[in-house]
Formats: sequence, structure tokens, C-alpha cells
Amino acid sequence: AAMANSTYQNPSSSSSSSLAAPISVSAQVGIAILTLAFILGFPGNLFVVWSVLCRVKKRSVTCILVLNLALADAFLLLSAPLFLRYLSGGRGWEFGSVACKAVHYLSSVNMYVSIFLICLMSMDRCLAATKPFLSQRMRTKRSLHALLMAVWIIAFLLSLPMPFYRSNLKKTLPNNITLKFCIPYHWNSVGHEAFQYLFETIMGFLLPFTLINTCYSTVLCRLRSARFKRRSRGSWLILMIICAFAVFWLPYHIVNLIQVAGLLQNNASVLKAAKTARPNVTAFAYFSSAVNPILYVFAGSSHIRQAGLSFMGRLFEATYSESRTTSSRMSSSSKERSVLQTLSVK
Repeated sequence: AAMANSTYQNPSSSSSSSLAAPISVSAQVGIAILTLAFILGFPGNLFVVWSVLCRVKKRSVTCILVLNLALADAFLLLSAPLFLRYLSGGRGWEFGSVACKAVHYLSSVNMYVSIFLICLMSMDRCLAATKPFLSQRMRTKRSLHALLMAVWIIAFLLSLPMPFYRSNLKKTLPNNITLKFCIPYHWNSVGHEAFQYLFETIMGFLLPFTLINTCYSTVLCRLRSARFKRRSRGSWLILMIICAFAVFWLPYHIVNLIQVAGLLQNNASVLKAAKTARPNVTAFAYFSSAVNPILYVFAGSSHIRQAGLSFMGRLFEATYSESRTTSSRMSSSSKERSVLQTLSVK
């Protein structure tokens, strides 16, 4: 949405009867990114949902988490037509204040849900590698559904500041056209503005990625000491999802930190640089909701010839069998060690 602000910068004179402003180059780039994201991501995520619900008989923990991730991304991409109209119409935000706050609130929910689901994937792998018996006991439908409900509730709660910091405000353009824009609004308070961007980055990126890195460092150390060193397809899939999220969201959070630094130092040049970069990094982050189905296609490409449209179902079923095999291997390894320790004591 920050991208839409740049749509109307330096508009040339136009007829007041049309009440439309020309589209800037930045807005044209935004339109291209959003269009590509919607065309690739919305049907792609629906295909993932269909594959999991209709083509997977035995669903692993990873599979169910991927299902929730695809649902969150699909709902977010439903807002793309609104933003495309906002950018290309030249008439500002035409959908009212409630829609302005709601779409940005849901975008924030999607960010938190995505990163928290990735955290659950990482914690599941870590628990399976370090505590296989505990992992088997905890991998029940009841515990998984409770964790998923907690993820969604926490995401909705953490996103509550977003609608308070977004307003549909009137602006008069240089050509005497008055339009409404759905833009950030912090009541002219440096504290509120710094709080929003710092809160987003800490809760939506720094803390979750610290947990993810800790989990995967533990898994890698565990795999090196274990007898089997082959990394499962499910682990590669999760690593690709993590890397994709980091690549698309890291620039956005870097700009958040730059803007907070500019606010605290009262540095106009730093603030200008952050606000100039924000439209592009926001569009880049939005595209993250479209990239996961593409990753699944690459991960399941070996099944396409044999399974056809059911190839993604085969991919997710493989994560189930691999998780069972990994747990059994870890369990047998732990049993062997305990037997050897008992014999040595005797």
C-alpha cells in the first residue's frame, strides 16, 4: 500500500472532470509485480490446498502446516485486485476507510502466520531429531490443531496496531484534484511511528528467525553425529520455504530499521531514503505469497511424469513417510545406545 503513495507524485495537469492522476513509473512497476503475484500465486495456492485435501491420504505435520500457509497466502492475494485498482485507476482509494484498514490488517496477519508456521516446521524437525520419543507422543491431531489455533490467534493479536496506523485521508494534488489515499498515519508522533516499524521487525522477523536458526543448527549438529546423513525431501522443502521468506521479507525489515534510525536521529536524508525504498520493498514482500507454490513444483518435479496433476500430493505424502522413517531411525538409535550403556554398566 505504501507503493500506492508514489502513484500520484508529481502529477501533470489533467482535467478536473476526470479526477484522475497520471500513473508514475514506480506505480507501473508495482502493477506489474502485483499482477504477476496474483496470476501465479492465487491459483497456485488453491492448487496446493486442493492437492493436500483431495490427493493426500496420510498428512504429515509438514503437510498440514503447508496447507495453512497456502490458505493464508491465498486469502492475502485476494486483496491484489483492490491494490491494482488503487494503483492504476488514478482516483485514490475508492473502497472506504473500513476496507483500507481491513486489507492492511489481513496483510499483517499473513506476515505473522507465515513466519510462525515456518517456526513450527523448524521446531517439529528439531524435536524429531533431538527427542524422537517425545516427538512421537506430541504428534497428535489434538496438539497440532491447538498449536495452529494459537498461531492464528497470536497473529491476529500482533496485527492489531496495523489498522490504528492506517487511514483513508484526503489530499489535494498540485493540479487541484482532491482524492483519498489509504496511507500510514501516526498522529504526527515519532514514538508511534518508531513503535510500529520496530515492533513489526522484532516480532515478525528477528525473534522468529533466531528461533529458526537455533532449531536448524541443532538439527544439523544432530544429523552429523547420527548414523544417517541423508537429508530428507521434507527438510529441503522447509529450508526452501525459510530461504524464500527471508529473501522477500528481509529488505522490508531493513527499511523498517533504517526508518526507525532516521526518526530517532531526526535525519531527514535517512528518512527520505527509507520512504523512497518502501514502495518497492513492500511490493517485493507481497510477492512472497506467490512464490511457495513455485517452490513445491520444483521440489516435486520428479513425480510429475508418474503422477500428473497429483504430483504435489506425492510430494507431501513423501514428507509423511520420511518423518516416520526419521523417527523410527532415531528411536532405534536411541534404544541401541541405551542398551550399550546398560551392558557397559553391567
